[in-house]
Order: sequence, then structure tokens, then C-alpha cells
Amino acid sequence: MNANALNSSLVAIIQKKDELNALDYNDERYDDIEEELHDLEDDFNEEFGDYLEDALEEVHGKLRSDADILLPSAYLPSSLKGEHVGPNGEKEGVWIESDEFPGVEMRLVLAANPARFVVLIGDQERELWKAE
Repeated sequence: MNANALNSSLVAIIQKKDELNALDYNDERYDDIEEELHDLEDDFNEEFGDYLEDALEEVHGKLRSDADILLPSAYLPSSLKGEHVGPNGEKEGVWIESDEFPGVEMRLVLAANPARFVVLIGDQERELWKAE
């Protein structure tokens, strides 16, 4: 797997999400940017999906989680800033349960620079997997 190509694709999608989030729904460019984003996500899932699903299996194993594994694009944040809070204040990533941390709210995020899966526990971030 080409980790640089994976990261470049991640960055492109996250930048497009950031661009879309900066627009008002009434902006005439909104629908076009949204369509571009969906195309980028579809291409990303097609090109890197199997590789990232294997990584997600590994991550779920480390967390001792039996939560469903979603498409890799579901785990992407809306910004490269690393704040992991969406434009409307919602927590980013995918909620996940873990036998490793029972009763703790956790979110799994596919972050960029470098491409990696991190688990967010409260205000802490823990790297569980990195593309090589």
C-alpha cells in the first residue's frame, strides 16, 4: 500500500469537506461541491477500502470491540486542524464500544498527516494504527 497516496486522498477529501462546510446551503456552488465530495469519497472507498477495512479489523481487535465496521470514509473528520469537532459542534468520527474501556464514550477517526486511525476518549487522542 502506498501510504503517501492514501494520505493525499485523505487530505483531498478533508479539504473538500472543509470547503463544503464553509458554504451556506443556499450558495449556488453547494450542490457542485457536495457532488465532488461524494465522488472523492466513492473513489477513496474503492481504492483503499479493502486495505482500510483490514486496518479497522485490527483496530477493533485492539479495542476488543464488536461494533460494526463502516466504510472507511465514515471515519473522516471535517477538518485537518485536528480538533475533532464538526462545524456544528458535533463530535467527529464513529462512536465505538469497547470491552477494553467499558462505559467510556469513544470515537474512532481516520486522521491525516500521516494517515492513521485514532481513538478519541474524552479530550485525549490515542493512535491505534498508522499506514505504512
